[in-house]
Amino acid sequence: MVRLFIIWWELLEIGVEVKKVDSQGRLILPADWREAEIGESRELYIIKRKGYLKIVPRRRVDLTENFDKVDLGVESIGNWKEFQKKFYEGRT
Repeated sequence: MVRLFIIWWELLEIGVEVKKVDSQGRLILPADWREAEIGESRELYIIKRKGYLKIVPRRRVDLTENFDKVDLGVESIGNWKEFQKKFYEGRT
C-alpha cells in the first residue's frame, strides 16, 4: 500500500515551494509552471477558500468541439414540445 502511494505521489508531480509575499501582496509564480500551464493568456482564476488560495489557469473552451457528438435519440427537432415529451418519457 505504501509503495502504491509513493507511485501515485510521483505521478502527480507535486512540488512544494516556499515563497515570500511582498508588501503589496504579490508573489512570484514558478517560471516552469507559468510556461507550462498559463501560456499566452496570462489569466488565472484565484479561488479563495478558508485557509488557502487555489490558482487555476484560465483556458479558452471551444463549445463547438463536441456539438455534433451528442445523441439525443432523434433525427431532428422539428417540434420542441414533441421532442421534450419523447425525451423525458425515455428517462423513466
